[in-house]
Amino acid sequence: MTLYRHEIKMNLKSLIIWTLCVGGLCFGCILLYTSLEDSLQGIADAYSNLGAMSTALGMDKMSLATLNGFYATEVAMMHGLGGAMFTAILGTGMLAKEEAGHTSEFLNTFPISRRQILIEKYAALVSNIFLFNLICTIMYVFGFVMMGEEIMGKEMALYHIAQFVMQVEIGTICFMLSAFSKKNLIGAGLGIAILMFAADMMCRIIPAIENVKYITPFYYSNASDIFTNGGIDGTMLAIGIGIMVVAFLVALIKYEKKDLVS
Repeated sequence: MTLYRHEIKMNLKSLIIWTLCVGGLCFGCILLYTSLEDSLQGIADAYSNLGAMSTALGMDKMSLATLNGFYATEVAMMHGLGGAMFTAILGTGMLAKEEAGHTSEFLNTFPISRRQILIEKYAALVSNIFLFNLICTIMYVFGFVMMGEEIMGKEMALYHIAQFVMQVEIGTICFMLSAFSKKNLIGAGLGIAILMFAADMMCRIIPAIENVKYITPFYYSNASDIFTNGGIDGTMLAIGIGIMVVAFLVALIKYEKKDLVS
């Protein structure tokens, strides 16, 4: 597991920066709730009359006038998009950086198979996503405790489990792209994350493209749905896991047959 430890060490700075930025921003928003509480009731009433837009933002199900509603509609949206962008950047660089940095020849001189290289790098990717979500979740729970507000424990736990799976799915898709590329496709990875986020919003607004929900992991990891229904949509989650498995297998097959650039 030498390569795994090396990847964890190499990505530690990025993990810390993204965790502090995303987690710190969301934590700050939770603490700001008290100062906004008086005005949020009026804002909640206004948003509830926005029709399709309020549906897309989940404000037809949860009220901004409560901290749990504020968390599920506003804070969760920032966490989800920020986490997806972080994992996209990690995923696109995991394999391609060796060729981009001209270190692939050096790496492959060690007595380790390409399959083992890919597995250890993927394990490092998943570990970084897990640590990001774990630390952020602890920060958010601490924020609720500081505010003296009751936490919807089951719903929050399910939401962050769904977020972890969603981010692993996006990270795996970008990891697959990394196996095909000879350079770091950060822009493409960020584009995938933002496109998936936008697709979730659009399929909730436009009935004609409702079936887009089957390809965007943001749909099954939507906080307002989970907080309202008390659970994760099992069918959508299974589809997401299936896409993840296929993307990983494609990456494995491609990387094992790939002509690496020294």
